[in-house]
This record gives sequence, structure tokens and C-alpha cells, in this order.
Amino acid sequence: MMRVIFCGVGALGSQAAMSCRNLGVELVFVDFDRVESKNILGQAFVKQSIGKNKADALKLQLANFYGSKAEAFGVRLTAANVDTLLANADLIVDAFDNAASRAILSTFARAKNKALVHAAISADGTFGLVRWDERFVPDAEDHAGQATCEGGEHLPMIAMVSSTLARAVQDYVKDGQKNDSMISLSGVLRQ
Repeated sequence: MMRVIFCGVGALGSQAAMSCRNLGVELVFVDFDRVESKNILGQAFVKQSIGKNKADALKLQLANFYGSKAEAFGVRLTAANVDTLLANADLIVDAFDNAASRAILSTFARAKNKALVHAAISADGTFGLVRWDERFVPDAEDHAGQATCEGGEHLPMIAMVSSTLARAVQDYVKDGQKNDSMISLSGVLRQ
């Protein structure tokens, strides 16, 4: 069975993972962060998840709501633990919100010949992208840790990008397709 590891299960990762729950793959979540009340507005978490680790909370919700099984690692992904966390991945899904974590994933995936798809939203919520690592060039952040999806501010864009990300995962699982997409409020352009 294919092992799909979501790195970052905030706005994009949690919503996309929910849409991948019946793909017939092993779902794994990696995120050190905790669910806060502001996360309920733009992420897939429910009120009962507040205070819990995001990876654990998403795993629990999938089990309780849909009977789906997942694995969770409530840790920060670093250069020191990336080999341990991602060694058995068939597909890595980057839904992180920072350039440093994206760089760790790209370095690992390229060194180990792992499939890696990135998803991101611009800070102003006007566009997003889903791009495979072979064609991904990370942009510099305006400032480190810049929030793009806080409080559901860009909910329509979050929905569009996370749905496009879930479709990219589905296409890869089904037949190995690696389509890139640019997303704006006008629509999705597959590249």
C-alpha cells in the first residue's frame, strides 16, 4: 500500500488530507503545532481539537468521523529527523508555511529520489500553487514564518488550493501523474 506523508496539517494540509481519506493509501501526518481557536476558522479541525497536537487531532478526527486510519507524528520536522520520519514515504506532500521546512523536504526528496509535491498560498491570498519538486523554486518569505492562512481570512483560496492539492495526490496515486497548477480566484490553470 502506498504511504503518503503530509508535512504540515494546517489550512492546506488538513483540508487536503480530509479529501484524501478514501484513496486506499496509508496516510501519515507530521506537524508539531497545536490547534488554536483561530485555526477552527480555516482548517479542518473541530472545537474539541483545541489544545491538541494538529497531527494527532487530524488522525483522531479521521478515525471518529470516517473510520479512516492514519499515523501521526507530533514533532517538528528537521534536518536531523527527516530521514527517520520520511524514509518509507512513497509520496511526500509539502503543506508547510515556511521556506526553511520546504528546503529540508526538497533536499531530502532529491537525495532519496522521493516524489514530493508542494502547495502554497501567497500572503495576500490572491493566488496559490501546487507544484512538483522537479519544477519548484521556493520564493523568499517577506519575513520568516509569515502567516498566510490565519483565521480563515483567505478561505475561498484555501479551499481551491487544498482541493487542487488533493487532486494532485489522487492523480499521482492513481497513475503517477505529476501535473502542476496555478490557482487564482478566477480558476485553476493546470500546467
